[in-house]
Amino acid sequence: MAENASQTTTAPRLLLLDGHSLAYRAFFALPAENFTTTVGQPTNAIYGFMSMLANTLRDEEPTHLAVAFDVSRVTWRSERYADYKATRSATPDEFKGQVELIGELLDAMRVRRFAVAGYEADDVIATLAARAADEGFQVSIVTGDRDAFQLVSDAVTVLYPTKGVSELTRFTPEKVAEKYGLPPGRYPDFAALRGDPSDNLPGIPGVGEKTAAKWINQFGSLDELVARADEVKGKAGENLRAHLESVRLNRVLTELARDVELGCGPAELAREPYDTDAVTVLLDALEFRNRNLRERLFAVDPAAREEPAVADGPEIRGAVLGAGGLGPWLAEHGAAGEPLGMATLDEWKLGAGGVHAVALATGAGDAAWFDPAALDEADERAFAEWARDPGRPKVVHGAKGVQRVFGEHGWQVEGVVMDTALAAYLVQPGRRSFALDGLSVEFLGRELERPADDSGQLAFGADDAAQADALMRQARTVLDLGEQFRERLADVGAAELLDDLELPTSALLARMERAGIAADRAWLERLEQQFAAAVQQAVSEAHASVGHEFNLGSPKQLQEVLFVELGLPRTKKTKTGHTTDADALAWLAERTEHELPLIMLRHREQARLRSTVEGLIKAIAADGRIHTTFQQTVAATGRLSSTDPNLQNIPVRTDEGRAIRRGFVVGEGYESLMTADYSQIELRVMAHLSEDAGLIEAFTSGEDLHTTVASQVFGVGTSEVDAEMRRKIKAMSYGLAYGLSAFGLAQQLSVTNEEATALMHTYFERFGGVRDYLQRVVKEATSTGYTQTLLGRRRYLPDLVSDNRARQQVAERMALNAPIQGTAADIVKIAMLRVGEALDREGLRSRMLLQVHDEIVLEVPAGEREQVEELVRREMTGAVSLRAPLDVSVGWGDTWESAMH
Repeated sequence: MAENASQTTTAPRLLLLDGHSLAYRAFFALPAENFTTTVGQPTNAIYGFMSMLANTLRDEEPTHLAVAFDVSRVTWRSERYADYKATRSATPDEFKGQVELIGELLDAMRVRRFAVAGYEADDVIATLAARAADEGFQVSIVTGDRDAFQLVSDAVTVLYPTKGVSELTRFTPEKVAEKYGLPPGRYPDFAALRGDPSDNLPGIPGVGEKTAAKWINQFGSLDELVARADEVKGKAGENLRAHLESVRLNRVLTELARDVELGCGPAELAREPYDTDAVTVLLDALEFRNRNLRERLFAVDPAAREEPAVADGPEIRGAVLGAGGLGPWLAEHGAAGEPLGMATLDEWKLGAGGVHAVALATGAGDAAWFDPAALDEADERAFAEWARDPGRPKVVHGAKGVQRVFGEHGWQVEGVVMDTALAAYLVQPGRRSFALDGLSVEFLGRELERPADDSGQLAFGADDAAQADALMRQARTVLDLGEQFRERLADVGAAELLDDLELPTSALLARMERAGIAADRAWLERLEQQFAAAVQQAVSEAHASVGHEFNLGSPKQLQEVLFVELGLPRTKKTKTGHTTDADALAWLAERTEHELPLIMLRHREQARLRSTVEGLIKAIAADGRIHTTFQQTVAATGRLSSTDPNLQNIPVRTDEGRAIRRGFVVGEGYESLMTADYSQIELRVMAHLSEDAGLIEAFTSGEDLHTTVASQVFGVGTSEVDAEMRRKIKAMSYGLAYGLSAFGLAQQLSVTNEEATALMHTYFERFGGVRDYLQRVVKEATSTGYTQTLLGRRRYLPDLVSDNRARQQVAERMALNAPIQGTAADIVKIAMLRVGEALDREGLRSRMLLQVHDEIVLEVPAGEREQVEELVRREMTGAVSLRAPLDVSVGWGDTWESAMH
């Protein structure tokens, strides 16, 4: 960012932003593939703009604020000069709609925004800046348009983006003079001579910025230069005289209007407190996972400066316990039925495998802190007894983490009656952070000190009283949050989901994480070498295909090769050239005979696979096993995800994916791996929820589902259904379960929108129950504000009533998707719990290791195979009763790959 503004004056400070200019820069500064919601809404421009805004508000500390936007390309300049900005490329589809969403966020932040027909945003800014300067304001302008430099004065500063929108250079009169060699007031004269290709304003051949500045300084002004043009010698003089008409026009168009009718003045732009609920809803809907952005935005909310956002928590009577102190404390405060809040500091994510501090708190205000390493034998026995007693309730934040790390320490934790992270997830499934300190501020109005930094390292010494006090206050906060969330869970009908599904699942996942899955390091290392060789082979082939070396990782060099040297058809234009992403390369491969696009696709795929395998090798722990971390609070639908490493992104149906899965093997002391997964669970759920008799019959007929459905849709016998018919119906069926639109289906099938729409129409004619169900889901969700799974898991969709049609359509697709996907996720969790409980009940050594999508992976010792297979089939098919009965497929092998079925 720009250096902090000097706050030596008490004058009001007005910050003006060029909305379109900055949003467009943000769009190209951040990759769209990293900023896209689960339903495909790009958010890179929104994120970049709001991040820049938060930083600028922090640094400039304005008292007044406004954002100006362009209305269209039809302005007084285009009326004067028809070719003004005529050469600009079409707005990228991924950018469209993001400006409207930025506007909605600004409205929620109560930021005044302007868009005046016939004028550009810079004209609005110039008008406000001129008036503000006259009224004694200090003005800062953030814009990517250099024409704003003409506004710079002692009262007006321009902050110009020099790297995306993350770095701003402060242009004062001195900076403008240093950069261009002339004062700001002469910038329009200078720009008229230089021209501006981005605005399609022609320059003078052979006249660059240095010559333009020299002439302005020599003659004093553009008017004087034009009047004495004959005095300019040489070729440059000839060119000047030949282009005087365009220079005069450039000068008119470059001058910013300062008399736009706005209906209000700078004094009416005073900042106001946010509508915090509206801001939160929008940030959640946009799925911004980076909590840092949310914190930065709310940190510059004017309300945050008016009064403290947080209050002190209740007083606690804390005790730092040494050896011999924990047993008596638990005897006094940890009686049966008395819930204790618990907070821990640990480093298990860093591989240290130990608990480094524990704090306990009661509702009466007593609290204790202890170092597990300092416990004596009696203390350790007392704590282990308390921890494993289900009748002595515990309230924690992140039960799975507590159970995993305590399990590594040898302590079994039972009786967890509340996990405040899981409870918050069920109450607000769309939020992207469930950190304790954030929940404390939001729900208790209480700010927590961090007893450790973000990595989990102790911020103080283990015996430091401040660190101990901070952790004890966390334990008390967890307890207080638990009480509040218990009421909120009851209000949304999710108490049973927490008690009967999510809490037991967290305990099972902790066991699975501790167990991990054995890995064949030698195989994975060979595989990594193979992928590395394939990458290098692709590089060599790419070089040979064009006759020289170039950097395959450089978009600029690849663009030069594809579109200039080889003359291949131009792909979609972006600010940095014609796109060379995977879709563009596939499009080129289809439309040309040149081999390079296919080589590039292969290169990228092999590089990605190599990176995946490298990550797996690094994740192999000292016990020879990979211990992934399962996430319960990431997907709003309730699906589990996997991180560190992510085992859900390994391809299933490719040879390379199967080769990677071959690196996961049965561990020592066990005989085989077993995989079990549900067949077409989403479609069975859709059949159940829709009660469509035809779809249910297709499942119960015993024939191939997609063939049976295709025969009904296309009106032919099952023997007449060809592969293409089956492919279309399979895409259609799964697409409906995922809320796919006709446009999305057309892209999947490589057909026109009309053909996809016709296919949907024909499908719904045969399966009217599915059509009616999907319509009913959206209608009910629009009325209630949320969807619901069979088990009552809610997903809130406020955008169903948004005035923004694009946002409304996104929410409608979520409404179609959430009940089906969420119910399927709930069924998988029920199945996992039933299998885990049955294994324990029957005293078997077999154990569950992984859950990936709809599949579970178990490790089975010798002698248990038949019993475990029967058990798994029974428990999984009996998880719930559906009108289209659940079906389970099972496979066995000594590797994950060989156990696939």
